[in-house]
Amino acid sequence: QVQLVESGGGLVQPGESLRLSCAVSGGPFDKYVMGWFRQAPGKEREFVGNIKWSNLISKIADSVKGRFAISRDSIRNIMYLRIFTLKPEDTAVYYCAAVPSGLGSESEVGDFHSWGQGTQVTVSA
Repeated sequence: QVQLVESGGGLVQPGESLRLSCAVSGGPFDKYVMGWFRQAPGKEREFVGNIKWSNLISKIADSVKGRFAISRDSIRNIMYLRIFTLKPEDTAVYYCAAVPSGLGSESEVGDFHSWGQGTQVTVSA
């Protein structure tokens, strides 16, 4: 059973950067895809990006491409989401999730089997 715990959220000012962490356990994860999603108040949960644990190939949603980056530390079993130049519209609860690779598009909420509890990011001056 894969377990995920997010951390690193908080109140940040527009233009700042932030790094979210997702600690994962219950591996091995060589055949997994890890994803980041976010959910703003009153909106549906949306795909932010994913990374294949085995080869570091990542995919970033077009809406945030250029400002978001995903990486992972296979020794510490942590996945990161780095957000640059934060905007108020980035305010949301950010979730990490996991799914065995090859099961669906790996970018839809319904594709992912395991989820963290989320971490709140608020961007405000």
